[in-house]
Amino acid sequence: MGDTTERTLRLLGLLQQRPVWSGPELAARLGVTTRSIRRDVERLRALGYPVHAAQGVGGGYQLGRGRELPPLLLDDAEAVAIAVSLRLAAGGTVSGASEAALSTLAKLDQVMPPRLRSEVKAIHEATVTLTSAKDVVDGDVLLTLARACRDLVRVRFGYDARDGAATERRVEPVRLVATGRRWYLMAWDVDREDWRTFRLDRMREVVPSTWRFTAREHPDPAEYVRRSVSHSPFSHHARVRVHASLAEVAERTDARWATLTVIDEETTLLESSADALEWLAFHIAWLGFECEILDPPELRAAATGLADRLQRSAASG
Repeated sequence: MGDTTERTLRLLGLLQQRPVWSGPELAARLGVTTRSIRRDVERLRALGYPVHAAQGVGGGYQLGRGRELPPLLLDDAEAVAIAVSLRLAAGGTVSGASEAALSTLAKLDQVMPPRLRSEVKAIHEATVTLTSAKDVVDGDVLLTLARACRDLVRVRFGYDARDGAATERRVEPVRLVATGRRWYLMAWDVDREDWRTFRLDRMREVVPSTWRFTAREHPDPAEYVRRSVSHSPFSHHARVRVHASLAEVAERTDARWATLTVIDEETTLLESSADALEWLAFHIAWLGFECEILDPPELRAAATGLADRLQRSAASG
């Protein structure tokens, strides 16, 4: 059985290397008869691999496209290349790509031999990526948390709070969410008995436990993190009435920093938060629509100051 399984895997590897193989070619490569090749092809089909066969001149065996993606057979170089690419993609900013890359990387890392894992880590550590206003997150931390979310195991880590205080946390992780600039973990805080979001760049010594937990009913992770990011961590909270439809305002805003609510067909309530009033004032001006700042009053002063500086800059030219 061992020889048969090994030969079947070698056959799969050959079929993935080029479009078409004749039966005699495969038999010669594997040192068996064409009858054995036919039996091995049937085994692959039973496993879900769509192997097509055509008779006559120019015919042969071909690995086709199925309705579902069967497992891929990768050699060492291919596995390393994919893992490195996934690590880079996991730190990217393409919507949805970061989470998908991390999920795939977690599956690949689970079965990757230690020697290949060390190669991937060495390449990753030797690679410098130019980023824009992004917080760097350790790839091993991402993988540890991704596996903990998948396997439903508790995690403990040191965490630096926003005020700089060092704390120790025990959590039941639910989902990792990438906002473009940062990665966040949504989790149930065991000691505080409530849902929390944690910035991965503030974590220290992330260690999974052997304690498995039962999944709880929880809010939508993406929405929970979005609201947490756009409101709670910041000093100033703004409410602005925008004289444009929600669809129009949505085209000019980023869901990561603003919450939009329909007032009527031509008016939208925008809520956002930041540590700097000038940042809020700039983005309100960037909208390009008539707006009314409802609160805070200090934001009106910041907007007036921004307008005055822009006017003086234009006049000095």
